[in-house]
Amino acid sequence: MLFKKYQLVIFKDKHGSCSSITLRGWVFMFALLLILAVAGTNVYLWKHYQEYRTVSQQLNRSQDTVQSQKIQLTTLFHKFHDLEQNLERVQEFDDKLRVMLNLEPPRELNPNPIGGTSENTSPSSFPFYRQEMLTRQMHNFLDQLSKEARLEEIKQQEILQALHQQKDLLSSTPSIWPAQGWVSSDFGYRSSPFTGQREFHKGLDISAPEGTPIYAPASGKVTFTGRDGGYGITMVIDHGRGITTRYAHLQRYVADEETKVSRGELIGYVGNTGRSTGPHLHYEVRLNNMPVNPKRYILN
Repeated sequence: MLFKKYQLVIFKDKHGSCSSITLRGWVFMFALLLILAVAGTNVYLWKHYQEYRTVSQQLNRSQDTVQSQKIQLTTLFHKFHDLEQNLERVQEFDDKLRVMLNLEPPRELNPNPIGGTSENTSPSSFPFYRQEMLTRQMHNFLDQLSKEARLEEIKQQEILQALHQQKDLLSSTPSIWPAQGWVSSDFGYRSSPFTGQREFHKGLDISAPEGTPIYAPASGKVTFTGRDGGYGITMVIDHGRGITTRYAHLQRYVADEETKVSRGELIGYVGNTGRSTGPHLHYEVRLNNMPVNPKRYILN
């Protein structure tokens, strides 16, 4: 049967013309097998295409989930960083209050600094295993932060108790900026604006327009007003317990000697008198006549 000859007659048009093709049986069998093979291959490929589509959809959903988790992790990372900075500010405020109230510094229960990754890094740029590691670190950091917050609460309660016992002390301790402006020269060593030599600056220079109001940072008694060499027009206030404040280069003062002043009361105006390169307030805080950093006594 495979080797018998078969003829295919093909009619070309309506006039009866035709042509014939002679083929052996194995050709028909081969054509049939070829058709079956093509059909089977198509069925096989279609089945795998459907599986590929399912896997591809699952992969896309997984990628969306991973991306969403990365965004959440990044947001959590930045929130932790902000929380750490807020806690550091609270601790700095606590230290200032303790200086003002003459309290002993608290005993550190946890000497290790809190924190984890650098501010310039972001979890979304980490590989997956690093993200898992960072997640564990964040959980540990959160536990540590909770302990720090409880410790800070205990320290604040101690300060509140001291405040109730020392209300008069707090009212007469410098705690606010004496004038609005910007610090043009900090407390400590600097290059002299006149000689260029290294010198110790005993206070803060607060630059402000001439005539800017100056307010008493705490209650006290004016002990000196007048010109004082390179300081120009100067005022000194005695707040008791060895604490005095000095205001130099004034345009003028409005509180006379022996006058008692309260925190926030107007005492003078920024000027440019004495040895000065421009309008500013030279503000000093002295403890037992020794200059100390005024920023230790500024809470606002």
